[in-house]
Amino acid sequence: MPTYAAPVDDLAYVLTQVLEVQRLANLPAYADLSPDFIQDFLRGAADICEGVAQPLNQPGDSEGCRWENGSVFTPQGFRQAYKAFADGGWIGLAFDPDHGGKGLPGVLAESFYEMLAGANLAFSGYIELSEAVFTAIAAHGTDAQKRLYLPKLASGEWTGAMHLTEAHAGSDLGRVRTRAEPAGDGSYRLHGSKIFITNAEHDLADNIVNLVLARLPDGPPGARGLSLFLVPKHLPDADGNPGARNAVHCASLEHKMGLRAAPTGVIVYEGAVGELVGQPHRGLQAMFTMVNDARLGVALQGLGIAEVACQNAAHYARERHQGRVPGADAGGEAQPIIGHPDVRAMLLTQRSFIDGARALGLWVAMQIDLSRLHPDPDERRRADERAALLTPVIKAHFTDRGSEAANLALQCHGGHGFIREYGIEQFVRDVRVTQLYEGTNGIQALDLVRRKLALDEGRTLAALLDEMADAAVRSRAVPAAACFGAALESALADLRRATDWMNGQVGAAPVEAAGGATDYLRLFGLVAVGWMWVRMATVSARALDAGSGDPAFHRRKLAVGRFYMDRTLPETALLARRVARGAEGIMELDAAAF
Repeated sequence: MPTYAAPVDDLAYVLTQVLEVQRLANLPAYADLSPDFIQDFLRGAADICEGVAQPLNQPGDSEGCRWENGSVFTPQGFRQAYKAFADGGWIGLAFDPDHGGKGLPGVLAESFYEMLAGANLAFSGYIELSEAVFTAIAAHGTDAQKRLYLPKLASGEWTGAMHLTEAHAGSDLGRVRTRAEPAGDGSYRLHGSKIFITNAEHDLADNIVNLVLARLPDGPPGARGLSLFLVPKHLPDADGNPGARNAVHCASLEHKMGLRAAPTGVIVYEGAVGELVGQPHRGLQAMFTMVNDARLGVALQGLGIAEVACQNAAHYARERHQGRVPGADAGGEAQPIIGHPDVRAMLLTQRSFIDGARALGLWVAMQIDLSRLHPDPDERRRADERAALLTPVIKAHFTDRGSEAANLALQCHGGHGFIREYGIEQFVRDVRVTQLYEGTNGIQALDLVRRKLALDEGRTLAALLDEMADAAVRSRAVPAAACFGAALESALADLRRATDWMNGQVGAAPVEAAGGATDYLRLFGLVAVGWMWVRMATVSARALDAGSGDPAFHRRKLAVGRFYMDRTLPETALLARRVARGAEGIMELDAAAF
């Protein structure tokens, strides 16, 4: 059975030394974020993730969820585990205290979610989806909706689910057909069906708060005609308790490649009672409040699986004796495979991505906090645009690289990686869907080049690239970090060149831009992670110079970071060339020729 140790020290290092979140103590949610508080929080989160969620990961996958006559039953132990998380206060961490939340900054909550995903990805969704639903209702719901639903979601008494996809439409939400008919009393009756809906039916909570995209009778065609509706599993009674069963049902469960302990199914609405959330025909805008929040969560899911997969690969490589390392006595005993350069390269590829991505993901989470909490409206806008720019980058890059990391972990295990008992093949299966969640990664790339590069007429991107360049320049003053800065400067030149080309194509030649979009996003992701490595190298090098902290920890950071800067970041040169080829060689064949 695989093991998992929450990366408490690495998370604390990023939060307190790299991001220095304690410097934001003037913001209410950050006021108590001393290093000691952060360490205690992370240790408590690690204890429940390691002790409660992780032991259910492999058994939950083997058992899976069970559908019977429209009801879904989660694997053995999941109900008790969910209750432990709810009773322990681990739900609603970043929710508004006025609505029953804990009021912690999102950057701390996301640290917890990374641990939970690494411990048990299927289980994590039961909690994280509720956060997305809470966020949408808090932003767009009526006062009555907030009073009734938000405290229940914050306590974990009720859970949430998002209903977007339909069989004929997929990610093309403008083709949604589910209809909502006014009932004459201010409510609506929904008719239609959705597919690939996760956690809309289960036995963990007394009620499920579903947010459903549907079309009003007078809604114009396409995405502009969609509205968002709140459709509870049980209609609340006069006291706010679950009452009559609503006409929303799970018709079947999908037979999935992975995440078998999370129910994903076909949902049918047969006159289900719903309430409008937000304005009519503005459902897509309200829905993206959920989706953008969920995209950060999915990025950290990819990171969490990469972490647990790498941990188990490293343990196996240290313990597995096979062959002799290059240069060893040919007649000697078999040696641990971690002595082989190929195995070490695989482990370092995983680890160098994980450590850099963790810093970048939490930096984005901090920008989201600043966009909501900073007293200066200009700073709120600036932080919001930075988070918007990087959200598609980290969603796609972290899940692509998370899937690659899981496959590298399997490769490190050799044949044992293909065997169920070792648990590595589950990581490969589970993480794969993160590349599809909340808009496939190809859609993220298109969103980046078509919309996000133009934020504030390109000034958001320009300012971010300048900040990266400044970090590279500052690293020159720290000898052990100077080589990191030089590598980043070279990669930044590739990104700037690719950006200039992309900006010239988006309006004039959209097919060419689309042809280079995926390579451009990966290039952007590599550079953004490299930027974080420059920041970490500067911190760790200074700590070593000052004799502060654990010297072995900081030396390890510098060694892992050098591998990234020397072996991974140079991919930017190739990617920049590929971006500039656009759609050349991609669109030539007729469809029938494939």
